[in-house]
Amino acid sequence: MAEYLTLADGCRLHWRLDGPEGAPVLLLSNSLGTNMDMWAPQMPALIRHFRVLRYDSRGHGMSDVPAGPYSIDLLGRDAVGLLDVLGIDKVRFAGLSKGGMVGQWLGANAPERLSHLVLCNTAAEMAPADPWNARIALVKAQGMAAIVNGVVERWFTEPFRLAHPDAIAPITAMLQATPVEGYTACCAAVRDMDQRASLPHIPVPTLVIGGRQDPATPIAKSHELARLIPGARLVELDAAHLSNVEQAEAFTAALLSFLKD
Repeated sequence: MAEYLTLADGCRLHWRLDGPEGAPVLLLSNSLGTNMDMWAPQMPALIRHFRVLRYDSRGHGMSDVPAGPYSIDLLGRDAVGLLDVLGIDKVRFAGLSKGGMVGQWLGANAPERLSHLVLCNTAAEMAPADPWNARIALVKAQGMAAIVNGVVERWFTEPFRLAHPDAIAPITAMLQATPVEGYTACCAAVRDMDQRASLPHIPVPTLVIGGRQDPATPIAKSHELARLIPGARLVELDAAHLSNVEQAEAFTAALLSFLKD
């Protein structure tokens, strides 16, 4: 079922629950420029084991688009607010890119809400600021169409793009449909984030998944996360940024192996 709920600051979030009632809850958080449907390749396998909770993050999909800029702290509190309103005490969590940044915040600031943490194709900081400022200015001036092709080229390797246009098409559509204000407000959150100092304080069992050919959050960023988070495991996939799409089978297998522990 898909529903809406209202957070304390009045922002409405679009959310959906799938899978058997009574199963452990798995919360999934989407990347910058997508919505909850980015997890479609994983859903058939995940709902066999979990009650899967997805949501469109603030500024994305069918959720509200309050004026920006946003911060990772705000986006992290949105996730906590979602659980609070739904009356869910503790979840397994997986987030990709921006969703993984939210996951880092949760691991450091609300670890009691997590039993497992999966950080996919993400980073603890994304300096320098200039490219983000340029992207924000371009999108505000020309709309999402100005960046879609370039983003898709960074999100998938060329061989995958050529061989699997059917897998690329829904992601491209998500990007094109993302509200300009929501996208740029979240760009600012990513631009301003530096969570490196908090990583050693994450007490939650953590899996890091990285793409060896990821130009957006290079594999060195995944190694940094795995090095700084106590006891974290690292899985490398032969993929670019959206490894859950490009290497869907291997990604899902890694996710299930860790989350079912």
